[in-house]
Amino acid sequence: MSRAQATLFDGARLHKDDAVELTIQSLIAHAYAHDHWGLAWSGGKDSTAILTLLVHLIDTGKIRRPKTLTAFYADTRQELPPLAIAALRIMDQIRARGIAVQVVTAPLDKRFLVYILGRGVPPPNNNTLRWCMRQIKVDPMTAAIEQQLAAINGTFLMITGVRMGESAARDQRIALSCGKDGGECGQGWYQQVLPNAKGIRGRIATLAPLLHWRVCHVWEWLMFDAHAAGWATADIADAYGGDEAEEINARTGCVGCPLAQKEKALESILKAPKWGYLAPLQGLKPLYRELREPKHRLKKTGLNADGSLARAKNRQRMGPLTFEARLMGLDRVLGIQAACNVEAARLDRPRIDLLNAEEEARIRELIAAGTWPNGWEGDEPTGDVPLDMIYGDGSVQPLLVR
Repeated sequence: MSRAQATLFDGARLHKDDAVELTIQSLIAHAYAHDHWGLAWSGGKDSTAILTLLVHLIDTGKIRRPKTLTAFYADTRQELPPLAIAALRIMDQIRARGIAVQVVTAPLDKRFLVYILGRGVPPPNNNTLRWCMRQIKVDPMTAAIEQQLAAINGTFLMITGVRMGESAARDQRIALSCGKDGGECGQGWYQQVLPNAKGIRGRIATLAPLLHWRVCHVWEWLMFDAHAAGWATADIADAYGGDEAEEINARTGCVGCPLAQKEKALESILKAPKWGYLAPLQGLKPLYRELREPKHRLKKTGLNADGSLARAKNRQRMGPLTFEARLMGLDRVLGIQAACNVEAARLDRPRIDLLNAEEEARIRELIAAGTWPNGWEGDEPTGDVPLDMIYGDGSVQPLLVR
């Protein structure tokens, strides 16, 4: 008697081979309806797992190759070095198979460090100014997909590495829409629309064929199966904690991420001797924290040029970085990069690229041009200058001492 097909709802733990079989069924059930496939690839463990698995399944004849297949690599310019280095090697392996790779990067003026040090926008935070993910990753990826759709006829399938259990908020969204468009949970999360993508609804669907994979399946694939098949996935584990990665179920973000309380991913890679030369990167998070201090930023006075009260919303809000702060930040970043690369040369290890020559030149150009964010003139006082307190109702509490 044949064994019943495994599902997400079985009491026993799903074996990795069964997880792969469910992924194949998911692709056959949904992907074959589309001639053109794309894959959203961040360089992280989940998206790298589905990318290498998908290509492996095509190589071995387990699934048929679509008319076009494109890997969209989200190059935020802020990735942890082991992930970025592994991604470059995997790109070469993908291109060697005749699969297109499109490196998706934000426009020069919207890149993380150019936006901060050139335009003067303060580093993001979790409360009032979380601009980074949308600007350096989501918007460029959406624009790249729109461009791809304009060049093809028919519908397009975007494949992602989304899994259950990676975040509570994501799990809740999946639970609310898991059965959308007839897709069953055991077949992967399938949607016939791409949320928040204007002008392309009806032509694009998304599929997450690893939805049912546990983190142990991801690591088993990356560290053993994919590696045995020749994929350059070995260094990815370093970015998540090396041999302990599976146990801690680690996640990564941008290097020096201002939104994270602790720099866990960077701490993990620095434990490996071969990545020890990257220790100066620990200076990025303190720099971003320092740049948010009042003495480095302008502040609205709460008054218009004629002395009347400004609009009530954020009358005395903190604003952009001063030119002095931007130049200080630029020097610090370049110093961190140089310190890493001096050691890289000595140890014959890969160099890092926090700021390339084009980005540095653009930052200096924006500063020289006196660039301020919209709504700021540059003649506002710095945030550490005492001002009369203006309350929401328009009443003013003058300074006791001037």
